[in-house]
Amino acid sequence: MLITLQSLPIRQLKLLTGGGLLLLSACATKVELPPDARRVAPPPAVAVPVRPGQTPAQTADAQAAAASAGGVASPATQVGPVHLPKPYGDAVAARFPEPVGRVQTPAFEPGRTDLSSNDEVNALLRSLVRDGRQTRFGTTVRMHRAGVSESGEAIEALVITRSGDASAAALASGARPTVMLVGGQHGNEPASAEAMLEVAQQLVAGPLEGFLDRVNVILLPRANPDGARLKQRANARGIDINRDHLLLQSAEARAIARLVTEFQPAVFVDAHEYTVLGHYWDRLGGIHRHDALLQVASAANIAPFITRAAEEWFRQPLVAHLAREGYSSESYHLLVGNAPELRVAMGSVRADVARNVYGLKNTVTVLLESRGLDLGRVHFKRRVMTQVAAVASVLRSTHNHAGDLLKVRQFVDAEVAALACTGLAVLDVAMTPKPYTLMTLDANTGVDRAVAVTFESAYELRPLRSRARPCGYWLAADQTLAVERLRAHGVRVREVMEKGVMLGDIYAQSAPAAAGAPASFDISPALIDMPEGSFYVSLEQPTAHLVIAALEPDLRTSYLANGVVTALDKVRRIMQRY
Repeated sequence: MLITLQSLPIRQLKLLTGGGLLLLSACATKVELPPDARRVAPPPAVAVPVRPGQTPAQTADAQAAAASAGGVASPATQVGPVHLPKPYGDAVAARFPEPVGRVQTPAFEPGRTDLSSNDEVNALLRSLVRDGRQTRFGTTVRMHRAGVSESGEAIEALVITRSGDASAAALASGARPTVMLVGGQHGNEPASAEAMLEVAQQLVAGPLEGFLDRVNVILLPRANPDGARLKQRANARGIDINRDHLLLQSAEARAIARLVTEFQPAVFVDAHEYTVLGHYWDRLGGIHRHDALLQVASAANIAPFITRAAEEWFRQPLVAHLAREGYSSESYHLLVGNAPELRVAMGSVRADVARNVYGLKNTVTVLLESRGLDLGRVHFKRRVMTQVAAVASVLRSTHNHAGDLLKVRQFVDAEVAALACTGLAVLDVAMTPKPYTLMTLDANTGVDRAVAVTFESAYELRPLRSRARPCGYWLAADQTLAVERLRAHGVRVREVMEKGVMLGDIYAQSAPAAAGAPASFDISPALIDMPEGSFYVSLEQPTAHLVIAALEPDLRTSYLANGVVTALDKVRRIMQRY
């Protein structure tokens, strides 16, 4: 759940750097975004009914979305052929006017009907490379190969900084926060890659370059080049990369993990596109009206300060900024089930998607979904510019809170490590249902259509199951794959150099695996043999909450449930310091 500063014990408000107080709502040095000729003219306000029981965040989302999507204009002129899919007619299309100005990526060249190819993406990135010693503001831009895809395509990132030293080690330990921008995890969601290319150009020589005074940027426009080439969601092996950020079974997820581990970003933006029609039209009788759906990390054990910083410093300003720029937004949500009651739920609370996995590594994460996965080239320029505007807001928030972000990260890293051997670790959480009025568009008239739904809110997470927090975990000597995956996440894993015996817990299966869920286990105290050559994973480190998600066996995300740990007797909880 969202935790207010007043509810946190005072010891949590004393930063380890100097012992001073840091209030997340405190003012910071601000910089305004420069005027952008691509801005959409602000539309007139639209009244939104608010139902009892809405959270303040949901109410603010609905009102800001209505304010920014009430205007009607002519259908947009698109690059390439445009065919409006049924029931998406002219009246609906008229609600989404095209931004003025240019998008300078290959996909928007005159006469183009296809998207930027993988080669064109990497060529554009390479064209921006420069030596900071020879530039007016000292901006260094260099390519960084994160890895290769399952079929051998290069996965290339761009490092943009004015810190002087552009190496990963220097940026990870420096005095400026790093923002990591990731597009194209799903190969059939093209707007994010085009947006990241536009952002890269605006950072290097354009309206966004002023943010580099206090911020480093790692930009990965196309995380799934195979999926983009094949025009499919998954990678070449059929793995959904965005569900693979804990297990790291795919080369692409490992490449992203490598970037996060090397550069230690303070902020992580994961850009996607969402489906406009589909079940939304079938069940609600309306069409999605929001330019962007937004969510921050929401999973068990994410540090309250990280949640609070993501909400106050990033998501709320992002909603307001998009509204000012003429784009509508809402909390990310999906339809749930086929029951007569209309229910929608925010995105997954499992520790497998990028925003949650990296939230467990104490990074502020933002999920950004523009509308149009199923629209082809309809409103493509608007979809791209929605994401550009959103990234600009994230960069401004990072710039405004640069020093405080580094302090929060330092504090949370130390606080998480200090929790080892104490209290409870939450294993499962659930969203909180709330009555809510969801705004859609009437397919025939294009006007706002309010639908009463039950909204499963991730703004308030309810703990369902907890377990005593161990000091660490023992892994058998043959569990080298699990050790490799943990180390890829930056987790410190020690090899046992001398055999010994430790107080710990063993697991015993209490119920078999059910549909969609792993087996459940009871724990009982025992003396644990730790032979030479086996491994110990301490929770006295900042990545402790990620370790819990991976090694508690009765979690859907666990390494045991997914075959990375090969048997139940290969993992043990250690209940004393080692």
